[in-house]
Amino acid sequence: MSRFVESIVDAAARSRRGMVTGAPTTPSRRIWGQVHTAARRTAAALVESGLSGRQAIAILAGEPVDVARVVQATWLAGGSVTMLHQPTSRTELAVWVEDTVRVLRMIDARLVLLGAPFEAMAAILQERGIAYRMISDLDIDREFEIVPAAESDIALLQLTSGSTAEPKAVQISHGNLHANVSDTIAHIECGDDDVMVTWLPLFHDMGMVGCLVVPMVSGFELVSITPLEFLRRPLLWAELMTEYGGTITAAPNFAYAILARQLARTEAGSLDLSRMRIAFNGAEPIDPASVQALTTAGARFGLRPTVTNCCYGAAESALVISLSPLGDPMVLDTVDALELEKNRRAVPVGGGHVGAVRRLPLLGRAFPTVTVRVIDESGAELGDREVGRLQLRGESVTTGYLTEQGPVAARDEDGWLEIGDEGYRVDGQLVVCGRAKEVIIMAGRNIYPTDIERAAAAVDGVRDGNVAAVRMLAGDGVDRESFAVVVESRLAGNAEAERNLRDAITNRIVAEIDARPATVVVLPPGSLPKTPSGKLRRTAARSLVP
Repeated sequence: MSRFVESIVDAAARSRRGMVTGAPTTPSRRIWGQVHTAARRTAAALVESGLSGRQAIAILAGEPVDVARVVQATWLAGGSVTMLHQPTSRTELAVWVEDTVRVLRMIDARLVLLGAPFEAMAAILQERGIAYRMISDLDIDREFEIVPAAESDIALLQLTSGSTAEPKAVQISHGNLHANVSDTIAHIECGDDDVMVTWLPLFHDMGMVGCLVVPMVSGFELVSITPLEFLRRPLLWAELMTEYGGTITAAPNFAYAILARQLARTEAGSLDLSRMRIAFNGAEPIDPASVQALTTAGARFGLRPTVTNCCYGAAESALVISLSPLGDPMVLDTVDALELEKNRRAVPVGGGHVGAVRRLPLLGRAFPTVTVRVIDESGAELGDREVGRLQLRGESVTTGYLTEQGPVAARDEDGWLEIGDEGYRVDGQLVVCGRAKEVIIMAGRNIYPTDIERAAAAVDGVRDGNVAAVRMLAGDGVDRESFAVVVESRLAGNAEAERNLRDAITNRIVAEIDARPATVVVLPPGSLPKTPSGKLRRTAARSLVP
């Protein structure tokens, strides 16, 4: 069997820790050995259903206990896992169905496994002639022999979080997963006394790999709830850390901003966050103000200022590319904004600097099984503090994608993968500036959308985390390249309030960024397009600009 599957079997045999689901109302705990036993019974049912090695299984389920069982069962049976994007209350069902059918064709899925709360989708799949099984029916009590998998066999087809108009899946092999998960476990120095508390969606790589596979392989305790439970009552996250003695958690930056606001309104001493040692912050740009707000609000509950761990990752590297050093507070690289934007150099500045600055988090050194380099437009490798395109290669890096047109190689002839981000290195640590395709070029400056968005978000009336700065090219209603800002606000619909808000946003951006937006669009809450994992879709937001 592959080293990845071997590590799962080993953890199941030795660990007395397990997985808690259903908290806080109906908590249920299963040690990893029990999860493995259930997975073997499910694997037997899958093989009896006709699954053979290297075949793709698609999963549509929201309950973590179901997902843990069926993904492990699929790997034991030699298949590959694809977690389908889940419809939400904001999803147009007909569109979701068409997108899902396209994905199933693309990955050549032989079977869809359905679990709560998506059982009603069975009728839709049946209508389309798509084979499915209910997860609750997959249980056979008989001997099962693990189907061997090679290191190069695909374990996970991770759907990208971009526009569903062009589905694409990253091919993550057993070898990729083993390398990245092993690096992660070694870096975080996890032990039997660690407890991870998570609500992240398991169809996202940070949720699947970071918050299910890592504890499953390491064998430490996992407390897992659904994203909907977090969104209904965000403070539940901290309450579960208190109840179960959480030491590790992970989330995108926007969630920590929400938690900080919740903690600021909570009575001092009512929570205990003193055992927390790692809060991974990744999957989207890290806002230093949000980290500081969390540190300040959490201090009243024993949260240490060193808890935030700044991450850089991508599905193309299974998950993690780099993590900042454990036990250190967040370190910011303060650089001259004009040098960064015009000359593509990250020039450090001190407190007496006159002019605009950018404060960017250091994201740690690349993991041992992935090499990162920075190149310019000609492909030449750049030195420290020179800004360019980031490329990856190594044991954890995928070799390709699945698309509707067929398989596509991800690496060039020398093994390098273009990740689509811009950044630089400082003494071996990575700094990411933003997505290359989203950079706004004005008057010779390379302006990153996140800087514009943070300035706009600081204006009263703008919903935090609901701002998109989008690039506008000449001919898109403007004479030369510029940008538009789209914000959500509860003031939308009030003409005078909207006008005042647009003026305030424009003035704030001009003051902080020294660039004027072509237009500012104010929309009601829930208008901005987001990926299934909650990240802004800037390209799609462009359609909201008149």
